[in-house]
Amino acid sequence: MKNLFLLSAGLLMTVASTAQRTSPIGKWKSVDDDTGKVKSVVEITEEGGKLFGKILELFDPPKPNPICEECDKDDPRFEKPVTGMTIIRNMVKDDDEWEDGDILDPENGKVYRCKLWVEKGKLQVRGYIAFLYRTQEWLPAD
Repeated sequence: MKNLFLLSAGLLMTVASTAQRTSPIGKWKSVDDDTGKVKSVVEITEEGGKLFGKILELFDPPKPNPICEECDKDDPRFEKPVTGMTIIRNMVKDDDEWEDGDILDPENGKVYRCKLWVEKGKLQVRGYIAFLYRTQEWLPAD
């Protein structure tokens, strides 16, 4: 009986660890395109049918407690701390994707149109300027 319990518990843990995420809601690790190192943990939440993403933690910031110095002076995030900042705003669900919102890059202060979707358990984050885009792959953090 004890062996059966241990086998069942082991099987459950294996299934849980291999389960893939299907929703962008939750905590994600953003990864630097050049170095492959984790840059931050971003928590994505749903409010009023829209998704928002807030930076919970920064890893190896260029300086301690960075603020968004490069943000547009009219943006309410200008000169605010990056940790705790909402960088993804107003994403609306369209089939399996979330779009029509925006994402801020606090390093350069630029705001991009954005699209989010989950593919193979990883969050795809695409930022647009006109018809040009760049897609980052974020990893589950929880």
